[in-house]
Amino acid sequence: MHIEQQDTALRIVGIELRTSNDEAMTTIPAHWQRFTADGVLARIPGKLCDEVYAVYTHFENAGVDNRGIYSLIIGAPVSSTQAVPPGMSHAVLPASPRAVFPVAPGRVDQVGAVWQDVWQRDDLPKAFVADCERYRANGEIHILIGLRHGATA
Repeated sequence: MHIEQQDTALRIVGIELRTSNDEAMTTIPAHWQRFTADGVLARIPGKLCDEVYAVYTHFENAGVDNRGIYSLIIGAPVSSTQAVPPGMSHAVLPASPRAVFPVAPGRVDQVGAVWQDVWQRDDLPKAFVADCERYRANGEIHILIGLRHGATA
């Protein structure tokens, strides 16, 4: 893990799922299946790149914890002025320091285990506003956890 400063907000457009940690093991894999089967990435206009982001946001207890209902929006980064297509939603990854947790390249099967490690840690000043998984074309996978401004881990 290392800390990275995200200097500007990043807007992600994609498909949204409302879920909770209690339901996540069944709802999230089905949401990924929908993203792939429906060719969502190809239908996002004005993509800034072909990276895929899975953004966890709109927490029921925003700023406090990730208990309760939250949104998972799987999509791609777009400009702040890009219109959201019908049937899609958007999320904003606000500028903030982020704890970056690498996942072995190409090993999507290990993402859940890395998340478990992240949530076991009590030494991170988590913001609980917008966290994400970032999937790059070269196979790199990172989990990025938003931290409170001015906080150090």
